[in-house]
Amino acid sequence: MAGYNAFQRIHEMAVRKVLGARIRDILQIMLWQFTKPVLVANLIAWPIAFWVMRDWLEGFSYRIDLSIWPFGIAGFAALMIAWLAVSGHALHVARIHPARALREE
Repeated sequence: MAGYNAFQRIHEMAVRKVLGARIRDILQIMLWQFTKPVLVANLIAWPIAFWVMRDWLEGFSYRIDLSIWPFGIAGFAALMIAWLAVSGHALHVARIHPARALREE
């Protein structure tokens, strides 16, 4: 999804570079675009997963306390994976020479 989105936005990023955007600015735009869905997905999934896990764990004779740490770690890992995937594609798009990208249009 990150690669497809980066490919679709090559012309937009080329125009931004022509207008003075730095590579850092382009990275911030692309990363923020993918950060929002990951955060929303975590906010939706955490309560559901907590409720399901709590009910499932109550069926065992030896119980453990369910804390928020596993959910936070999983959310952080998902965010890092998304950032790694997006930053690779965003760097590729940001390094393309604007004239080459706009010539194809």
